[in-house]
Amino acid sequence: MISKKLLKPYDPKATEDRIYKLWEDSGYFNPDKLPKSQKLKAKSYCIAIPPPNVTGSLHMGHALNAVIQDILIRQKRMQGYKTLWLPGTDHAGIATQNVVEKELKKQGLTRHNLGKEKFLAKIWKWREKYGNIILDQLKKLGASCDWSRARFTMDEEYVKAVEAAFLHYYKKGWIYQGNRVVNWCPRCQTSLSDLELEYEETKGKLYYIKYPLKSQIANLKSQKYIVVATTRPETMLGDSAVAVNPKDKRYKNLIGKILVLPIVNRGIPVVADSAVETEFGTGAVKVTPAHDIIDFEISERHKLPSYQIINNFGRMTAEAGKNYDGLKTLEAREKVIGELQKQNLLEKIEDYNLRISKCYRCGNVIEPQMSKQWFLKMDKLAEMAKKAVKGGKVKFHPRRWEKVYFAWLDNIKDWCISRQIWWGHKIPLEGVNDVLDTWFSSALWPFATLNWPNKKAKDLKEFYPTQVLSTARDIINLWVARMIFSSYEFMGKEPFKDILIHPTILTKEGKRMSKSLGTGVDPMILIEKYGADATRFGLIYQTMGGQDIHFNEDHVLAGKKFCNKIWNISRFVLEEIGKSKLQITNYKQISKSRSQKEDKQILEKLEKITQSVNKDLESYKFGRALHTIYDFVWHDFADNYIEYSKSNKSDETLHTLYFILYTILKLLHPFMPFITEEIWSFLPTDLRCRLLIIEKWPEIQI
Repeated sequence: MISKKLLKPYDPKATEDRIYKLWEDSGYFNPDKLPKSQKLKAKSYCIAIPPPNVTGSLHMGHALNAVIQDILIRQKRMQGYKTLWLPGTDHAGIATQNVVEKELKKQGLTRHNLGKEKFLAKIWKWREKYGNIILDQLKKLGASCDWSRARFTMDEEYVKAVEAAFLHYYKKGWIYQGNRVVNWCPRCQTSLSDLELEYEETKGKLYYIKYPLKSQIANLKSQKYIVVATTRPETMLGDSAVAVNPKDKRYKNLIGKILVLPIVNRGIPVVADSAVETEFGTGAVKVTPAHDIIDFEISERHKLPSYQIINNFGRMTAEAGKNYDGLKTLEAREKVIGELQKQNLLEKIEDYNLRISKCYRCGNVIEPQMSKQWFLKMDKLAEMAKKAVKGGKVKFHPRRWEKVYFAWLDNIKDWCISRQIWWGHKIPLEGVNDVLDTWFSSALWPFATLNWPNKKAKDLKEFYPTQVLSTARDIINLWVARMIFSSYEFMGKEPFKDILIHPTILTKEGKRMSKSLGTGVDPMILIEKYGADATRFGLIYQTMGGQDIHFNEDHVLAGKKFCNKIWNISRFVLEEIGKSKLQITNYKQISKSRSQKEDKQILEKLEKITQSVNKDLESYKFGRALHTIYDFVWHDFADNYIEYSKSNKSDETLHTLYFILYTILKLLHPFMPFITEEIWSFLPTDLRCRLLIIEKWPEIQI
């Protein structure tokens, strides 16, 4: 007889926490604790979760990515693979330090008031309290990670892995210290890589400045100056040249001539360099080696001097001249413009749309700055990363994202790996206080989480390489490429076979979600309102292979209705069997050679959709697989076959009803694990494992 519990409407709030505890108590998230009675395949299957920051909370992108990974893990676990979904968090150097500094500011303190040791103790205390919030939220979503193996990039063993990697590169001569222009954040007081910048379009000005020729030559009597266009006139105080493109005929006769730098009255040469864009401004650009990355590279090629006119706090230095020393850059700009106008050297000012680079953590404008930093040589590592994808060892899905990957690797520069903050992996050399870029440590994630550098470690031998990486497109170069070349360097093989770049979730109107603008959607609110299964359904149902998802909550509501449909279908089937004397002892007796055509047709349809779902999941078409199951359950099974069965109570029909329910619960489990596990617990015990999570995946041959 069916339990009264299933007779009530489905209530996710009364079910989901209890079911999740049931899974955790079973130990089946841990591949080492799968029951011995379960026949496991020789091959293991592993996914390492992209580690969220310890400062993070679940957003829609996290939720979608977690559901995608959980679908793969749950299916492979049911297929008999020794399956590991390895969770963890990233220490997120700059982001975490900023969060704790903001807390101190409320108390009227700074990290410098506390000192380094006490400040780091504050961060560890903060991490203990808040650092795993996002992992707890993933549990609410149903993530079947092996929490016993959860890693943190500042764990003692992970620190050893980072140190080993650094020293390996250092001994090879691939890590070096150099004085170069870097992206500098005046607020965070640290260098940043190009990939750690955010860009903002804003309205600005383009200033056309006259640079007089130092001396007149017979055939150049009419040429008294070169006009240079710039968006930052204050930086001219540090100019060491004016550059033109060697193919630009307008300046052919001026290459090598000397100009007088206005205000400073320093002689500077006209140099020819192919980096100059002839279409920008007048085609002649000022070269400020200490405060622009491209200008620094030009100065290296032409052996130009460098003048540091802006300090680490965004103020002018004495080298800019006594009239400017100590001014903020915008204050200096106004003063420079006034002086140029006074000397009649400002030709014109135009409106101009600027693309400003900002710190990706604090939002302050970046100040390119000459700085002594540690760099990792990238030429050979980049070739490893390119070869992996070109040779088919690693594949992007969709394949179009290869272009983003190769575009960066083909134009790569040495990686500035040092940061001037306190929270992070200290560079393991005496007398060096800098820490390593957060991405240096996370680049080791696929193997450091499996206990590298101990190459005899059980997990490393059993689960490396992992199979799939599912991630967002905005970290293809920040993280994905770096994991690939790191893995080849330290493990001699690729870190994963397939890279799934999931869609970006936008608002219904197609704009980026933003918490500050109130356009973000909190998946935890959706779970509270509709349940985890409905939320998972709503996310995956909209994942149909496009680059972006215009998120619509109506699909989550549709997921809730689908949960109710499945619940009612299950209640009907089990009630019908309960009212009969039918003993279901072996579903394999069910055959397509049935006496009723309706039984035969529904079973043939079930076979086809099972094959289709298997095929779609193998090719990572998650949305299409879910659409297939949904349409079958709602229309073929509920609308047609169940209605037919109400007037045909034969044993064959009851067998068929049960078998279809039995199969669709399995097919739906990776997508909607809570409700399927709950219903599964009411099926006859002699035909199922104790939990659906480890039941055999459907491979139908009816």
